[in-house]
Amino acid sequence: MKTYFRLIFFFVITTMNSQNITFKTPDFLQKGDTILIVSPAGIIKQQDAIQKAKETFENWGYNVSIGDAVFNEYHHFAGTDDERSKDFQWALDHPTAKVIWCARGGYGSVRIIDQLDFNNFAKHPKWIVGYSDITVFHNQLHNLGFQSIHAPMPINFKENYLAIEESIEQLHYILQGNLPHYKIRSNPSNKSGTCKGVLVGGNLTILENMVGTNSCFSTKNKILFIEEIGEYKYHIDRLLRALDRKGYFEECAGLVVGNFTDTKKNYPEFGQTIEEIILSLVEKYNIPVLFDFPAGHELKNLGLIFGSEIYMEIDKNNSSIQFIK
Repeated sequence: MKTYFRLIFFFVITTMNSQNITFKTPDFLQKGDTILIVSPAGIIKQQDAIQKAKETFENWGYNVSIGDAVFNEYHHFAGTDDERSKDFQWALDHPTAKVIWCARGGYGSVRIIDQLDFNNFAKHPKWIVGYSDITVFHNQLHNLGFQSIHAPMPINFKENYLAIEESIEQLHYILQGNLPHYKIRSNPSNKSGTCKGVLVGGNLTILENMVGTNSCFSTKNKILFIEEIGEYKYHIDRLLRALDRKGYFEECAGLVVGNFTDTKKNYPEFGQTIEEIILSLVEKYNIPVLFDFPAGHELKNLGLIFGSEIYMEIDKNNSSIQFIK
């Protein structure tokens, strides 16, 4: 069965990379629906944050179940690879749940992705929600033809709720079936213009790590989103150049740059800002570029629907991203 599935998987990737398709939208949340919390990556030290996330959505009228392995500890990870894989497979196979909410990122998703079987998920698709290391799953879902949501995770409830309230309520808004329309002040470094395309992307390190694997997607005629945390500028430059050599920027319709958080200083100085590093690579492609979109590893982390078509408009004063379908 897995061999058959992999053949279908390769066929889907080839088809998606060669033509425009409509990505399947999982059912949206209604009161009484079930949300599953799993932890496919890093160890959970702040267990109370996960409980607060559970309580918040239960108070909004949903049933929330926490996977058996979420609070397991195995060195760097929330349980062994087999434990985390079993938990995630339970969530994928669940016949009635509407959301798989990843408890946190960190590192570890790539260690289990090839153990997972998405056949039952395809019969009962769910919203997979998360960011950072969860980019591994966003990529995989994109190649399988399903939408997913880049948004806050239960671990973020370790923060003062008032600091994350806007982002959590925005996630809830999207899960209820509402398409967001974001408007932000323009960064002077933006490249003005308009474009329309399917939104793809995620964490920069993970995107580069997926190149050459089954989870590497095509950016042709799509709008690419990137974000990063805790990297040196020289490493950011190296990651971007690797993606450029793959054709990520040459083929895409536009670029959305989220938060680049806690960027480390080079000694000696690297000599360029994040904006300058990115523009030095993409200016030759003449695509619109939007900087400072509030998504990534900051308290304000607005939800993005990967696989959704968006319309982006950038001018010198204001910029907007409107989700279409």
